[in-house]
Amino acid sequence: EDGIKEIIQDIKKQKITGCNITVPFKKKIIPFLDTLSFEAEKTQSVNTIIFEKGNLIGHNTDIAGFDKAIKALKFNMKDKKILILGAGGVVPSIIFALKEMNVLEITISNRTRQKAENLKILFKNLNVVEWGNLPEFDVIINATSLGLNNEKINLNFSNVTKNKLFYDVIYNPAETSFLREAKELGNKTENGAAMFIYQASEAFKLWHGMEPEVNFETLKLLKND
Repeated sequence: EDGIKEIIQDIKKQKITGCNITVPFKKKIIPFLDTLSFEAEKTQSVNTIIFEKGNLIGHNTDIAGFDKAIKALKFNMKDKKILILGAGGVVPSIIFALKEMNVLEITISNRTRQKAENLKILFKNLNVVEWGNLPEFDVIINATSLGLNNEKINLNFSNVTKNKLFYDVIYNPAETSFLREAKELGNKTENGAAMFIYQASEAFKLWHGMEPEVNFETLKLLKND
């Protein structure tokens, strides 16, 4: 809490245009802000702050980041069954974006089940399954930290049919064991590099009133190609 107060004081004292907020402060920062954007309010998640006319305003650009990343894949999410691994961090933003894409259903699986159940306070029509269960899905999203240090997600995907989309919010390493196994099984894979860049682009637009161009060369830098 003291760290958050220091961030707020620095922004106001130095009249900084704004800043990005990351895990684990996306929710903790909210009580210290003057107001929230519609998306930040609905997800109770803030990743971007702007300082405007003496007020600190919390925004959520993760939603647009994920939406644009999926559109760049040219993957149609409408009427798809989605399985999300994890329940913290960026998950509320992903759920919000998925609902706007008119997916058929969203199922959450988290090692601590109650954390997944808590998401039902923010969103209706969510399914929650025990960690280790793999219900039928068209798209699976790893939103856990598993994979950052080449950790393996202890789930058996061998019976999953081909041509599913395996998406990992992690972008470093560029190919986690989760994505590597999915590719070996004949599925489409994507990491979180594009989402990271697109959310940053949205934040820049909020701070400076202009949207920077995002091109494939930029994405290649993060993908280590």
